[in-house]
Amino acid sequence: MSSSKETAESVHWPERLRQIRGEIDAVDGKLLELLNRRAALSLEVGRIKSDDPGIVFKPLREREVLDGLEARNPGPLPEEHLVNIWREIFSSSRALQRPQRVAYLGPEGTFSYFAGAEYLGHAVDFRPCGDLHEVFRCVHDRECELGVVPLENSLQGTVGQSFDLFLKYAVFIQAELFCRVSHCLLTEARTLTEVTTVYSHPQPLAQCGAWLRTNLPGAKLIPVESTAAAARRAAGQPGAAAIGNRKLSGMLPLRILAAGIEDEPGNWTRFVIIGPVPARAPQSVQALRNPVPGHAGADKTSVLFTTPDKPGALSSVLRLLAGSGINMRKLESRPMKGECWKSVFFADVECDLEDPVYAETVEALRQVCNTFRILGAYPTGPQLDRVTTPSREE
Repeated sequence: MSSSKETAESVHWPERLRQIRGEIDAVDGKLLELLNRRAALSLEVGRIKSDDPGIVFKPLREREVLDGLEARNPGPLPEEHLVNIWREIFSSSRALQRPQRVAYLGPEGTFSYFAGAEYLGHAVDFRPCGDLHEVFRCVHDRECELGVVPLENSLQGTVGQSFDLFLKYAVFIQAELFCRVSHCLLTEARTLTEVTTVYSHPQPLAQCGAWLRTNLPGAKLIPVESTAAAARRAAGQPGAAAIGNRKLSGMLPLRILAAGIEDEPGNWTRFVIIGPVPARAPQSVQALRNPVPGHAGADKTSVLFTTPDKPGALSSVLRLLAGSGINMRKLESRPMKGECWKSVFFADVECDLEDPVYAETVEALRQVCNTFRILGAYPTGPQLDRVTTPSREE
């Protein structure tokens, strides 16, 4: 009896599948119509703002949109899928308003590249740069509208060169993002015993040192300028492998022979998106007094400052922040170029210092500091690539 019932149901499955596919086609048609309506509106925005010297990327506005969509999403579309879809919609909309050139530490396939592509979307003209100095210069000189810059790592601390370049170039932080750094062994070899040479940047080689000593004790380790360059060297070379991002296997004829080979879990890199002008024009700051419902503006502000060479100078800054109820999340000192034994301080605070409510605090900070510069106020960044790491025997 049960067998005959299952047979009867199976007869109806093809018909139901045809109905579902027809419904999906109809929904796709409506989505296409709506996406084109949205694209037309983006083009109109681009025409209206054609003389605006600012930049198209508006992270606060994009965060507002995502917050609203997540709050209204009834499911079953997962929140992560929704965010990924809209990041590409944002990317397309920005490109329709104005071509988007983004500088990053190249070549294509580095962690900086994948971080920029995942956060800014793929409707972007990514420009690889040979070093961080070139990234900052391209943004400062407006050869690129944005740049992707690594700022600090959860295991290895700050990227000192990035902080130093903020002193050299008048660029501004637009947004931040956090990317999980998980390394894979990429190769054309089918077994570990075939691997005789491993290429990678010195950092991944160090981060995977224990795994390499255990699993490839006889392999020659060769440092190169980037993980992407390592993968290109390994491709087509018998017995060669590279350590790098798993997504490199989709760009080159390399298989993932082992995944999650880093010695320490929880390895994250904080990147910032930089631009040649502040994220908000000064005249728009007053608008923050009446923010869009559901969003209170920026969550974090980064600043650079120097203090007089006298006792209590730094504590004066800290007292002013504490007195205004502002929590400091990071404080870093860097040697001041050309000034022996003098330092410049980089700090992150948990508030929007560009909000007029903090105007008196900012003015007081300028009074007690020799120099005080707001690098940018921006929303707290997302954590990207949160998928579970596959087993090492993938």
